[in-house]
Amino acid sequence: MPLVSSKEMFKKAYGKYAIGAFNVNNMEILQGVIEAAKEEKAPLILQISAGARKYAKQVYLMKLIEAAVEDAPDVPVCVHLDHGDSFELCKTVIDAGFTSVMIDGSHLPFEENVKLTKQVVDYAHPRGVVVEGELGRLVGVEEHVVVSEKEASYTDPDKAVEFVERTGVDSLAIAIGTSHGAYKFKGEPKLDFERLHEIAKRLPNFPLVLHGASSVLQEFVQKANQYGGKLSGAQGVPEDMIRKATTMGVCKVNIDTDLRLAVTATIREIFALHPEEFDPRKYLGPAREAVKKLVKHKMRNVLGCSGQA
Repeated sequence: MPLVSSKEMFKKAYGKYAIGAFNVNNMEILQGVIEAAKEEKAPLILQISAGARKYAKQVYLMKLIEAAVEDAPDVPVCVHLDHGDSFELCKTVIDAGFTSVMIDGSHLPFEENVKLTKQVVDYAHPRGVVVEGELGRLVGVEEHVVVSEKEASYTDPDKAVEFVERTGVDSLAIAIGTSHGAYKFKGEPKLDFERLHEIAKRLPNFPLVLHGASSVLQEFVQKANQYGGKLSGAQGVPEDMIRKATTMGVCKVNIDTDLRLAVTATIREIFALHPEEFDPRKYLGPAREAVKKLVKHKMRNVLGCSGQA
């Protein structure tokens, strides 16, 4: 099956489940994610960030994804640019074969965000590529995206409607209380479901996106800390909150931190228990398996997208 856009995925998912958008940085993470999707018979969005492009080079990642698609012919796969920060970058990846892009103008004044987003839409749509915009700012750190608590802002429902109408975007990333990174909440986790309900009501059947949606599973935090890590206080979005959001118009859920934690905790354990080991396959292989197990759990028990391929 060739690469697809997320348009039909979202149409089918709306109000019932969400598609997992998993960030990939290397072969082992990609293999773990694609194997999970094969076994769960679930549609899949593979995200490539600016950091991933810098670390692995886009050409390597796209060739790996090409191999993954060949290896999983029955899995609908969309390749998405995560947090594109310029028209030039979006144009580059569209021309390189990406089927979806995010243009993140959330740091700009509203009118500038509209202008930039529409520019990307006008280039993407004639080429069959879908566009995700963002309105509102999530606190936290995700590679080159750094937002302080003072700079963070929730999505205004009125502005969301205007933004979608004026830009023509295909989906919208909203801010309702999630955040990037492993430290999402200082106190009790809370999402603004009233705001989500209001946005979904004003934008009926329009796909919404939840960034910063890793749950920071404590089994990985504890394992990492047990074997030398320092992740005190790491806390994510409870999985029942994610599941609730998928019934309220959220069609795409971004997951990156959870993958990193699964890899790191597994490798730390192997290094601690087997200090004599130096074969990368002996620790990257189990890390890949941990990613696969995690993604299968997300697809089946949190996102509800198993069996929807």
